[in-house]
Amino acid sequence: MIERIWSGKSPLYLLLLPLAWLYGLVSGMIRLSYRLGLRKTWRSPVPVVVVGNLTAGGNGKTPVVIWLVEQLQQRGIRVGVVSRGYGGKADRYPLMLTPETTTAQAGDEPVLIYQRTAAPVAVAPERSAAVKALLEHARPQLIITDDGLQHYALGRDKEIVVVDGVRRFGNGWWLPAGPMRERADRLNSVDAVITNGGEAQAGEIAMRLQPGEAVNLLTGERRPVQALQSVVAMAGIGHPPRFFATLRQCGVIPVTTVSLADHQALTEPDVDKLVQKEQTLLMTEKDAVKCRAFAEGHTNWWYLPVDAHLAQPQAEALLQTLVALVKA
Repeated sequence: MIERIWSGKSPLYLLLLPLAWLYGLVSGMIRLSYRLGLRKTWRSPVPVVVVGNLTAGGNGKTPVVIWLVEQLQQRGIRVGVVSRGYGGKADRYPLMLTPETTTAQAGDEPVLIYQRTAAPVAVAPERSAAVKALLEHARPQLIITDDGLQHYALGRDKEIVVVDGVRRFGNGWWLPAGPMRERADRLNSVDAVITNGGEAQAGEIAMRLQPGEAVNLLTGERRPVQALQSVVAMAGIGHPPRFFATLRQCGVIPVTTVSLADHQALTEPDVDKLVQKEQTLLMTEKDAVKCRAFAEGHTNWWYLPVDAHLAQPQAEALLQTLVALVKA
């Protein structure tokens, strides 16, 4: 239902417009208060790059963060990552991730970024505290924040917005009448717009998510995803239909699909009941980082990693801009 409302296919959004106007007024006043200096913005001594979005729901932001970190690492730059850590609750903040850090402590996205990139990652509700922890423990040359476009308490040197190229901005209204955290004209003030799928508009960098081979959660075995039989597909991401569409593009037609809430906590009984013994459970990599702790004995659990691929030469120009921040 919410997808129909936000997409403009249902007129029920009209009932929610008063709340949307209130949301827009409050968020606009908060942003203005920082611009006028009524609220203080803390600035890091090293460059900060924000990767965020204008809409609620999954846009492919985390794969972009991973791509940026890996590309900058290949250019010899020490990169650190900070996150709010949605879905996690640590005993104390800021939390510097280690190989033993669980998704229950840090959230799924920070753990995924840490495991994929080996970059230092810090989590805290107050992102400036996470930045300070990175500066103290990791001495990064550049810091990327996973989300936080609207977190104006942290100063930033560059802003990158990731847009779902298929859904774009739906009906264009603020939450809860529409999907918008900020209106689309906010794109005019950011440094780069990366469009995931669909058609990139003028000035936007086209991106696609390229799936790799399926990986067995227990053994690490890799196998072409088309070779999996009797697949039950599970996705606990911001927009599960994207994962299911990816499977169909790979030639995999699931027996059934299971959509979970983004950042939803998972337990072994919850996951085990989704699939019968002769079936194969195929999940996103983001789900896999939550399930790995209790995967023992489940040889039929697999996940499908995806990598961001950005159009050249715009992607290279973006990277050169970020490298220049370090050398400035």
